[in-house]
Amino acid sequence: MRSALTRGLGLGVLVVIADQATKLWALSALFDPPRRVPILPFLDFVPVWNRGVSFGLLANDSPWGPWLLSGFALLVCLFMGAWLMRATSWPLIFGLGAVIGGAVGNVIDRVLYGAVVDFIDVHYGGWHWPAFNIADSAITLGVGLLLLDAFGIGTRKGETEGGHGNDG
Repeated sequence: MRSALTRGLGLGVLVVIADQATKLWALSALFDPPRRVPILPFLDFVPVWNRGVSFGLLANDSPWGPWLLSGFALLVCLFMGAWLMRATSWPLIFGLGAVIGGAVGNVIDRVLYGAVVDFIDVHYGGWHWPAFNIADSAITLGVGLLLLDAFGIGTRKGETEGGHGNDG
């Protein structure tokens, strides 16, 4: 469905623009010189270079790491783009668009800097969630929408993804 592809990729483009704009701000305001900016009692902006994937997993200093992670992310984006072309429900369309946009935003960082720019720090007491960015947030929200679609929330009654009935 062409409108699904247009809507999903449109959201993806908006995510990339917002992500890259906020990262450019963070690079100038937080990274040089490095500093923490308190926003709320539970929220700070901090400079973090993430050389891994979500929450720093698979982090390494290999020169191939960013390229391998980027290649894998782009391969997943191609798969999701093909899925998006068949999408019919709004949670699936916008979920795929958000994940694609977030993945592309982080790939841009890996290509430009060899690591992802993270800067949002949510904390409570001595507990800190791993630093993240707008792309990570879009991926998380997108996966949430994919789960809503998987459970039939946001689809027309009696339909699941692809327009097939629940009866089999």
